[in-house]
Order: sequence, then C-alpha cells, then structure tokens
Amino acid sequence: MTTERHTWIAFLRAINLGATRKFPKQAISAAVVRAGGTDVETYINTGNVRFDHPVGDRTEMEAILEEAFAADRFFEVPTICVTPAELKVIANDAAAVGMGHEGKQFVFLCKELTDSGSRDALVARAGEGERVYVIGRAVHLLTESFQQTKITNAVVERHIAISTNRNINVIRTLADKWA
Repeated sequence: MTTERHTWIAFLRAINLGATRKFPKQAISAAVVRAGGTDVETYINTGNVRFDHPVGDRTEMEAILEEAFAADRFFEVPTICVTPAELKVIANDAAAVGMGHEGKQFVFLCKELTDSGSRDALVARAGEGERVYVIGRAVHLLTESFQQTKITNAVVERHIAISTNRNINVIRTLADKWA
C-alpha cells in the first residue's frame, strides 16, 4: 500500500448560486475530508479547495469528489482538478495573454482538452472587443464587461467541456498561495 499523497486544487462549478445550490466552504472541507483528503484549505466561498489525496489520477480524483459532493449536497457539483504546477502554468499564461489589457480578465477551467476545430469555433464566438485564447484546459477571456460577453460557461461547455470560471485575481491569488 502506498502512502504517497498528491496535492490537488479543485474548482467547483455552480455552487452558492441562488437558494438551492448552497455549499459553504466548511461543508466543502468536510466533504473532501470524508473523501480521503487531508491538509484541506479553502479560499473564499466560490468553490476553491486545496488538499492532499492518495489518488494521483485527475479524472479519478474529480469523480471521487463529485460523488462526495453529491452525497453531501443532494445535487451534482461538477469539479475540475488541477495540480499546483498546472495552476502555476495557467496563471503564467493568463499574465502573458492579459499583458496590456485594461479590462476584465477571466479564466475558464475545463475538464477536458479540445480539438482545434472546437477551439477555433469558440474563439470565433467572441464579441467585439473581446479576445479568447484556449491554452491546454484553460480558456482565457479578455473583455470589457463580463455581463455582456458572448463567452459564457454554457458557450465554453458547448464547444469544449464542462467548465467553471474565475476572475484573474482569484487565479493569481491561488497560484501565489497554493502553487
């Protein structure tokens, strides 16, 4: 039996929206512990959690967490896991694509990679004044207004995969804190 532990950062999608999808960070931490996680930390109440776990496969880890979260909350909680090294790369990519941009910047974290046709179709959906970059499992959006963007989670999911987004400040903070 191995005692090796892997560090994961999980991003939960569509929680704490409205009255029916509440999942406080203390409950997230408790569910991660019940699923075998240790050294659990959360950051703000939007579904960002860092932990260690014996499972080293990303897809398996996401499935374990999604099962634990559904058992705790009685609704599905799509979860995207990255390693600290992957988060650091995502943050560095975000800094590079956002250099000189004065508006809003968001990163959509996706469960899966995409093919070039789907990637091109998503980039073509960007509205006027928006720029979209797909790098690995991350979609980087530069926009003036997130409320008026044509690139939403639904659009990203239609073209690529299940995703959740965070603003650039959360990505930078988590990379500095956990990567």
